Parts: sequence; C-alpha cells; structure tokens
Amino acid sequence: MKYMLLIRPDVDFSGEVPAEMVAATVAWVEEMTERGVRLHGDAIRPASEGVGVSRRAGKVITTDGPYAEAKEQMGGYDMLECRDLDEAIEIASKHPVAEIGVVEVRAVATIE
Repeated sequence: MKYMLLIRPDVDFSGEVPAEMVAATVAWVEEMTERGVRLHGDAIRPASEGVGVSRRAGKVITTDGPYAEAKEQMGGYDMLECRDLDEAIEIASKHPVAEIGVVEVRAVATIE
C-alpha cells in the first residue's frame, strides 16, 4: 500500500536548514531507498513562496502565500510503498523531523 509522509517541522528554519539535519535526512533517505520502501520525495520551498489557486465563475484567482493561518508548515514529503500502516509508522518514526516536529502518515486513496 502507498503512504504519503507529510514532513512538518515545528522549527521555523528562517535561513538554511542546519547541516546536521540535512545529513541525518540524507542518511534516512538512503536507508529507506535501500530498503525499497521509499518511492520518491523532496523538500518543498517555504510557504511564503507558495501561491494559492482557485477558480470562481471561470476566473482564475491567485493568492500569494502564506495563505493559511497555521502553526505547522509543510517542509517536504515522501511517498512510500509499505506492507501496512505499522511499517509506515515505523519508517516515519525514524525520520529526523520526528524529533523536532511531526511526520504525518496518510494512506493514498486510489482514484479509478
């Protein structure tokens, strides 16, 4: 089953992410890739660089980010292929951000 990990640090890295966090994340990515459970993933740019898109009466409307009032901001994502939810939780618990925030695990719903 496919699971999406939503990476949400509680720390606002207003500058560069510390080198030790980058190194720990690279090691996690390598381990999970070698295990064959990580399909792909990446960090994402700050919410301040995001754009909200909606359509009303056929007109496209854009809003510069951040457009959500939230304490948590998304730092990245990883797509996994796991046996079950227990394995996905075990993998998420090993992500370095689990120590400074939350790694949310969501099953992917197949659209047919």
